[in-house]
Amino acid sequence: MKVHLLHADRDLQLKPALHDPIFDAMLGGDLRDRSLIRRSLEHTPTGVSERELPALDATLAQDLELGTLWTAMADDDPFVFEIAKRVLLSPLTSPEEIRYRQDVLADVIAQPATVREIYDLALEALTNDRKVGGLWNNMGAERLLHWAVQVLSLHVDVLRRLRAHAETHAEQFHSEGFIRFFAMVKAELDDSYLALLDQHLRELQFKHGVLLSAELDEGNKSRRYMVHKQPELRWTERLSQALRPRGYGFTIPPRDDNGFRALEEIRSTGLSHTATALAQSADHVKSFFAMLRVELAFYLAAVNLRNRLDERGQPVCFPDPLPADQVSIAAEDLYDPSLTLHLQTPAVGNDLRADGKQLVIVTGANQGGKSTFLRSVGVAQLMMQAGMFVAATRMHANVCDGVFTHYKREEDTTMQSGKLDEELARMSAIADQIAPGALLLCNESFAATNEREGSEIARQIVRAMLDKHIKVFFVTHMYDFAHAFASSPSDTTLFLRAERQADGTRTYKLSEQPPLPTSFGKDTYERIFTTAASVGPPAARRRNTDHD
Repeated sequence: MKVHLLHADRDLQLKPALHDPIFDAMLGGDLRDRSLIRRSLEHTPTGVSERELPALDATLAQDLELGTLWTAMADDDPFVFEIAKRVLLSPLTSPEEIRYRQDVLADVIAQPATVREIYDLALEALTNDRKVGGLWNNMGAERLLHWAVQVLSLHVDVLRRLRAHAETHAEQFHSEGFIRFFAMVKAELDDSYLALLDQHLRELQFKHGVLLSAELDEGNKSRRYMVHKQPELRWTERLSQALRPRGYGFTIPPRDDNGFRALEEIRSTGLSHTATALAQSADHVKSFFAMLRVELAFYLAAVNLRNRLDERGQPVCFPDPLPADQVSIAAEDLYDPSLTLHLQTPAVGNDLRADGKQLVIVTGANQGGKSTFLRSVGVAQLMMQAGMFVAATRMHANVCDGVFTHYKREEDTTMQSGKLDEELARMSAIADQIAPGALLLCNESFAATNEREGSEIARQIVRAMLDKHIKVFFVTHMYDFAHAFASSPSDTTLFLRAERQADGTRTYKLSEQPPLPTSFGKDTYERIFTTAASVGPPAARRRNTDHD
């Protein structure tokens, strides 16, 4: 059986493909390490550890503040946190796949209680082996057989309840994914099949002994052991058989320890293949429930996030994904969900009309919402390509072959390099991995040097990216850089400017306007130093005023 709720035709492939023992234990239903996982997350302010992510993914998570998003999706469940993180960092690149996942998510949003019940069934199945004791190396064939029979008996009970959910709730789901899933459950777990499983498990308990056959090899050594089903006889046949001679046989004396050991060895050898096959069957069923838990965890995480945004009165919508070659992005009331989760009031949304635009340059006043807008674009692109809703009232965009960020950083504390060297090194790492059709978000890149040099570096890099058909959003205060593109008008370039009212008030709205030679840094200076002066002692206040 295949789950296929995140992909129509294959199992989920998680990124990053790391072998994390703690995560692997949780994937198998082992919750004993929950406290360890939670402590490890608490040691990283955003819940993101560079040890757990490839370098560029860690940078992306830091720049877009994805840790806040994943924490809201997890709702204090470390396993769900991990799934949300890995799925968002594994974006889909097919509009059809995105719509498939959107339809499944719409069903989960409409029927959250039923989906949570199925999720709980999967988790229960994953803990069945601990109910009957652990599986250890060098376990004898008979003990392994007994363990597998008990575990499979518990699995059959969970499968029966899963089938009952399919019978009861299938008509409430309308997505292709859930329709196929429930149809598969009803077809493969019908009454006759479950009854046959019960019958086989009862027979495999061998309450009436084990019926074995083998062939004799050279030197009278036995080979090709086979376990046979006990014949089903009526009581008259059993009585008649008991009265007839049984043919050749032998009886081991009560004190013949060597004889008992030899007989036990024959029994163990004969049962080894059966025990192994049964243990593998138990493992296959567990693997099905493990994948069911993983895929449902992502959808429940999305529901958790939607609930948090609903509590703050913020809108969400399912975006319209477009093919990669149809360069386009447009949105209404687009906002940064991570910022919203930190605020008690709704965040300010922005409208974006960038259909056919390969380059978007954002300029304007300091503290005007430019960086927040850039984050909202990046997060919306990731959420869309994860098959989720986005933080907007309406949106469409083409799929991108990866999202990359290049944000300004603080000075290198190790003093091994200057800020410009560090920025160039990070851009070089991006250039090694970025491909045509990707999205690059730059925030104050190359502002560590003088404006003339920084603008020239930025111009050359941006033009190289555009030549490779890479979409670029660039937030900058470098007028020389922005003016160079504005002075050569292009149908594929859009200029946005953060609004500033006449009195210096920021609306946190962006509008389509050409760049200005000032970013109104004086406003920030006056806001900080004039306010500080006004709350100081009279003498200090006069000194600050005189200095101004």
